[in-house]
Amino acid sequence: MVVEEEAPAAAVLTSPVAASEDTFKAEVLESDIPVLVDFWATWCGPCRAVAPILDEIASEYAGKVKIVKIDTDANPELAMAYGVTSIPTLNFFKNGSIVKSVTGAKPKPTLTGYIDEVLA
Repeated sequence: MVVEEEAPAAAVLTSPVAASEDTFKAEVLESDIPVLVDFWATWCGPCRAVAPILDEIASEYAGKVKIVKIDTDANPELAMAYGVTSIPTLNFFKNGSIVKSVTGAKPKPTLTGYIDEVLA
């Protein structure tokens, strides 16, 4: 008797994904769901303040929104390509295009409001 195995379901991300110039296209531009891209750096205080909020959002919106983190020090070409001059900058992508961009650390209710707008 042959038992057919089901194909594994696509993994639902419950935490942010670190991406680079090499993985940006696959992680962000080709994503099946909207993506919030966090342009940040390790030395940035406001970036460190927003990081735990993005962790919570990644878990709460798992399967609906993907959170992708781009270290601007390690990926300066991406930061330049998207006009990032201040960090944190949060770009909301839908179907491979930016639909909203926010600069500076924002409280969780503000960020979830932006995400809900993008999902609507």
